[in-house]
Amino acid sequence: MIPETEGSRVRPASHLPSPGAVLAIVEGRHGDPFAVLGPHATGEAGWSVRAFIPDADAVDVELGDGELVSMERVHEVGFFVALIESPSSPDYRLRVVSRGETRVQEDPYRFGAMLDAEAMRAVRGVGPREVEDVLGARLVTHEGVDGALFAVWAANARRVSVVGDFNAWDGRRHPMRLRHDAGVWELFVPGVGAQTHYKFEILDRHGHLMPLKADPLAFAAEQPPATASILVGPPQPHWSDAEWLARAASVEPRKAPMAIYECHLGSWARVVEEGNRFLTYRELAERLVPYVVELGFTHIELLPITEFPFDGSWGYQPVSLFAPTSRFGSPEDFAFFVDAAHRAGLGVILDWVPAHFPNDPHGLGNFDGTHLYEHADPRQGFHQDWGTYIYNFGREEVTSFLVANARYWLERFHLDGIRVDAVASMLYLDYSRNAGEWVPNQFGGNQNLEAIAFLRRMNEAAYATRAGVVTIAEESTAWPGVSQPTYAGGLGFGFKWNMGWMHDTLTYMSKDPLYRAFHHHNLTFGLLYAFSENFVLPLSHDEVVHGKGSLINKMPGDRWQKFANLRAYFGFMWAHPGKKLLFMGCEFAQEREWNHDVSLDWHLLEQPEHEGMHRLITDLNAAYRRIPALHQRDCEASGFRWLVADDSQNSVLAFARFGEDGTAPVVVVCNFTPIRRENYRVGVPSGGFWREALNTDADIYWGSNTGNLGGVSASDVQSHGLPHSVSLTLPPLSTIILECSGA
Repeated sequence: MIPETEGSRVRPASHLPSPGAVLAIVEGRHGDPFAVLGPHATGEAGWSVRAFIPDADAVDVELGDGELVSMERVHEVGFFVALIESPSSPDYRLRVVSRGETRVQEDPYRFGAMLDAEAMRAVRGVGPREVEDVLGARLVTHEGVDGALFAVWAANARRVSVVGDFNAWDGRRHPMRLRHDAGVWELFVPGVGAQTHYKFEILDRHGHLMPLKADPLAFAAEQPPATASILVGPPQPHWSDAEWLARAASVEPRKAPMAIYECHLGSWARVVEEGNRFLTYRELAERLVPYVVELGFTHIELLPITEFPFDGSWGYQPVSLFAPTSRFGSPEDFAFFVDAAHRAGLGVILDWVPAHFPNDPHGLGNFDGTHLYEHADPRQGFHQDWGTYIYNFGREEVTSFLVANARYWLERFHLDGIRVDAVASMLYLDYSRNAGEWVPNQFGGNQNLEAIAFLRRMNEAAYATRAGVVTIAEESTAWPGVSQPTYAGGLGFGFKWNMGWMHDTLTYMSKDPLYRAFHHHNLTFGLLYAFSENFVLPLSHDEVVHGKGSLINKMPGDRWQKFANLRAYFGFMWAHPGKKLLFMGCEFAQEREWNHDVSLDWHLLEQPEHEGMHRLITDLNAAYRRIPALHQRDCEASGFRWLVADDSQNSVLAFARFGEDGTAPVVVVCNFTPIRRENYRVGVPSGGFWREALNTDADIYWGSNTGNLGGVSASDVQSHGLPHSVSLTLPPLSTIILECSGA
């Protein structure tokens, strides 16, 4: 019972909240705490100050002039009320006595709302501000008081509280204010500082308590298996990469060399002597960056590092999209890694996952007790293959969240590009579904029109960040215009992974040379569509996991032939139109299948066959970057001409590559049998001396050292429709690259 009197004086009824309101606050059920807590005008009597402090033995209101007004406990759990005789809202603090100690604290419920109408519009992405500037947690000074502003979108919740190590994780202590115009809950909590661990406690609309939720907009998170968000504010790195950014902005990516080293940071190398721990971002800056630069790659692509709970997902099931995983350090540490890469001349691309998200209880799934981020219909909102949720791309708040996230990585961390995972699963409503398991679009088709609109919007936003940025789609179907501009009806990506090329060529290379004549089309078919998109040729992590074995062990033959086959394949790949991507470990022919829990097998580099493969990749990258004909027209049909496409009986291919006007062409010849072939005539685009720029059979690569003694001179013998030709010795299982060096 709430008392109505104090001594002999009867107090106004307006001084006290209703018993039901008090009980709802005490039990953590009230959805509008500012209607009950804090200062409330009572007419002529003054102001009623109410506070809920469960651990308090006594509480006083300490006014600005130092006067103390005792608060009355009106509920035994810790609800206190005081009447302040003042014509205006009082300036006060709360003086709390608990367990024999006294502390003075601000009352969060005496402060007004912080987020304005513009901020509310940003949640839907229709204003000049980004979502991460509004939602999440940030250190602020509000009405002269230091603290933290917490804000979260939970449109259908009955009550939302911020909980953390500052309030004993008690959801009754800091219930938040609902901004009805956007479904956003906000609260300024005085005295909360950096490195605070926090989550959101949500009561759904039916009154059921949800599992504690991590902040979707957190900039940092605890290292798994812990799951709390950490208050750090937007990353504030120190950059020294201005020269790199200027240089990248001056380059046309389609015409520039792009050789990508795909890397999983958690298993590139471990510190075995210290419990097999991960390398930190800063240690990776010191070790990984110089290694990739020495190999000659132009970019490093990181498997997802947005915070994820399960190591076995490799990052492809992220929970905190704005937080670099704490496995390797802080956000500033990650920025240090990017800065080090840029200063060394290396671009950084991030694998980004907007197609789906995991069902971990602290994540986005069923966030406020409803399907807030995902489609409610499992035929649209649940991915059967991966056991994950699918974003609702038709909801403005969701697409704004994702678009802002893409921009965040490109802008805040100076990334040079994003590779978008599982695009095919986004484009098709019936992706990996049987009849009756999917919902057609409004026109009866299987195209996900909302996802298409999102991808176009995301790409436009990404390319608006700065010149030189690229987006790359992992898309495995014949969807037209993936890498065409949005204004031309395309999806707007800069590049697309050529999954068909990867599948066909690996199928060919896995065959015994005795049978390759019957599969010759697997090498030539890709040129029928090679210029329909801007392609990246990927030999990614997906080809060395899930029982597929390593690349070297896909090759047939004895040990020497396995290595020769792989060297010839790499030569073919680097000379073929398209940008290049190679997964870590493949550069030295790791023999076992990739295991995300342990380091790569670096000891293999002590063996000459593995060291030779490593040297070959270095030399291929050097040739690819040095010779304009090998990269300038990667995406143009005018940069390629077949010379020998039909010699299936001998499993020989030959083609020419051309750069811009005034640059020398190259001729590439591949022999995919273990037979040395003498006097093999190939037409060439011009006369003069054709220098052997690279031969995958050289002894420095552990080859048989068969070749053409450095090059050959063209004769006036017509061949393959050209007035000049060369007579070559083709090494067994090899690729040779001939560069015209004039007369």
